[in-house]
Amino acid sequence: MYITNIRLRNWKNFGDAATALSGRTFLIGPNASGKSNLLDAFRFLRDLANDGLEAAVIRRGGVSALRCLSARRYSDIDVAVTLADDSGADAWLYCIVFNQDNRQRPIVKKESVSDLKKKGPDLLSRPRQEDKDDPVRLTQTDLEQVNANREFREIADFFKTISYQHIIPQVVRDPKGFSPVQVHEDPFGRDFLLRLWNTSQKTRNARLKRISSALKVAVPHLQELAVVMDDKQGVPHLNGRYDHWRAQGAFQNESQLSDGTLRLFGLLWTVFEGNGPLLLEEPELSLHSEVVRHLPQMFERLQKLRKTRRQIIMSTHSEEMLTDKGIGGEEVVRLEPGEDGTRFQPPDENETKLLKQGLSVADVLLPRSAPPKAHQLSLF
Repeated sequence: MYITNIRLRNWKNFGDAATALSGRTFLIGPNASGKSNLLDAFRFLRDLANDGLEAAVIRRGGVSALRCLSARRYSDIDVAVTLADDSGADAWLYCIVFNQDNRQRPIVKKESVSDLKKKGPDLLSRPRQEDKDDPVRLTQTDLEQVNANREFREIADFFKTISYQHIIPQVVRDPKGFSPVQVHEDPFGRDFLLRLWNTSQKTRNARLKRISSALKVAVPHLQELAVVMDDKQGVPHLNGRYDHWRAQGAFQNESQLSDGTLRLFGLLWTVFEGNGPLLLEEPELSLHSEVVRHLPQMFERLQKLRKTRRQIIMSTHSEEMLTDKGIGGEEVVRLEPGEDGTRFQPPDENETKLLKQGLSVADVLLPRSAPPKAHQLSLF
């Protein structure tokens, strides 16, 4: 299952915007156009299914912090997604509309679920009469309640698999420096080494072997990778063996590995980790331009090694990454800020023709994503 469409209304940068998504989607646009906020909409759905509406909203600063600044008469916040099954056919439509009451608690204004494979009424349409009789019920969604989501629990289970990963090498090296207490499922890497160690040995070794074959090309003299436990301190380490003048080579752990090595390893590992949509933010950071140029092909190669493909949605500013002529126009979503919020701009007819004639996304679409007055930056 994967997400084929998303519509946002009054969500952060977005006044009213909708776009189609593919199995691999690249988000481009100027700084502060809303790429991170779009990714956060998917994370919101994950938090909604895991922790409920109130926790998901409070984690983001409340309804007022989420509401688009250009919102006028219509003040509700809408998030709607269409989900396709493994065959590619649209299967579900989930919509959540919420606001806040006079106590600043998030409340459901509308929640609906449609089974797109079956004709008939919606499986869920709130508010119902019992919601009107007992307004406190509107502080929770049916999606988050196992006693209410039986008919569409597949949607909740899918949302829970959404994963956002933005591995930061400095955090991987010194997790306690960023958090004195142990953190679980941290997207920035505070528990990354522990996740490596907790993976079954057979699976871990198979992944390390595949990732090592890619890193050998990108990282000079690197021969193999291993995850070992430090029995004295009780913490795992990522070790890399490098060839040098000694016959057995030399081992270095994550504290000595370069930012680029850790970053690339983290990116490749996350493709294997999990089955739901993978959200990546600027994967080109800390990497050499020639490595970045081949990232789309590396991700595609790893996808073929998986039992099932997973959807990857990533934001990028990288010209090198988008020079890959295997990237189609339908895989790119361009964000364009405007007075009434950010809009999604698909390739127009001329841009589509240029892409079909052999030009890359970096040639055709990326220049359109630049700030309109960027040429004045050197004149301030």
